[in-house]
Amino acid sequence: MNPIFADLPTTVFEVMSRLAREHDAVNLGQGFPDDPGPADVRAKAAASVVEGWNQYPPMMGIPELRLAVAAHHRRFYGLDIDAEHEVMVTSGATEALAGAIFSLITPGDEVVLFEPLYDAYLPLVRRAGGVPRLVTLKPPHWRFSESDLSAAFSAKTKVVLINDPLNPAASIWPIEDLDMLARFVEKSGAVVIQDAVWEHVIFDGRAFTPLITRPGMRERVVHIGSAGKIFSLTGWKVGLVTAAPALMRVLAKAHQFLTFTTPPNLQAAVAYGLAKEDRYFTTMRSDFAKARDYFANGLRQMGFDPLPCHATYFVNVDLAAIGINETDRAFAERLVSVGGVATIPVSAFYDTQAVTTVVRFCFAKKQSTLDAALERLDAFLKHHRR
Repeated sequence: MNPIFADLPTTVFEVMSRLAREHDAVNLGQGFPDDPGPADVRAKAAASVVEGWNQYPPMMGIPELRLAVAAHHRRFYGLDIDAEHEVMVTSGATEALAGAIFSLITPGDEVVLFEPLYDAYLPLVRRAGGVPRLVTLKPPHWRFSESDLSAAFSAKTKVVLINDPLNPAASIWPIEDLDMLARFVEKSGAVVIQDAVWEHVIFDGRAFTPLITRPGMRERVVHIGSAGKIFSLTGWKVGLVTAAPALMRVLAKAHQFLTFTTPPNLQAAVAYGLAKEDRYFTTMRSDFAKARDYFANGLRQMGFDPLPCHATYFVNVDLAAIGINETDRAFAERLVSVGGVATIPVSAFYDTQAVTTVVRFCFAKKQSTLDAALERLDAFLKHHRR
């Protein structure tokens, strides 16, 4: 068996989900809402199964969805996208990431990544023969410096893989950081894979700027979005890929031999959803922001000082800041088994041991779920402090 996968330990996400089931815990670990998603989008998918085409759709995606993605980028980012040559639909963003990594990396190429990072990145890069070069980001601001980039980039840099907005940090990189990164990318001749699945889950009137819109980046960025995150339908696994034609020709070949295509009824529903009026997007963000504020205020009442949260479904807390002398993983395992609340230790998102005292909570839940979690967490902390 391939040791890259055979030797991987059981992920902490799987461990925490199993413990949550065993202890009947409130699960604020895995990042999914407990809302079923927009009824009209789901109804469109259902109608498309009954009334629509259920055989192989076009490999690159149904025309309606590819046109909808191009219109989306024009509407939100001012990008002029050619739907026929620059848009592809995949079976989830992770498939898009895998295809991009496999098609852009050859053995020995160096890949610049930023930790904390999505757990699929490193196994996929290593399976492709890439050599990871990590830039370590730390709370509370999760930003990088020019010296960080100078240490990571080299003559062998082939690909840069970024997640912005950033999970689990719940941060959005400012324009000046993007432009600094763009200068290094342009100088190195690298290609950027941008995991932008959280592009619409942003709060407080903040704007997300895709790297593909910055000077010199239009031909160098593979932009990957997720219908599952845009519409809170994480089980649908519909990825939305945008890239210049020269890149897309290669990305498409990898996609052809991974999943080839994606269920046509889901594609039709996503095309419908992307055309929804602005009120859908603003209401979705407002609702998540209210849940964030409600949960964060509950944490503050217990003595926590939640880290800033500008995007994603997640709020982080630093255990050391309130005097809990315990690693994040040990705390998380004790909290789920004794306190009945599942969370995720942020150290799981690092290849190094740079951050070991921060835990991540998913607030994308109904108020009753958050209330149950806060009540249990409060009781757990009071017992811990005795």
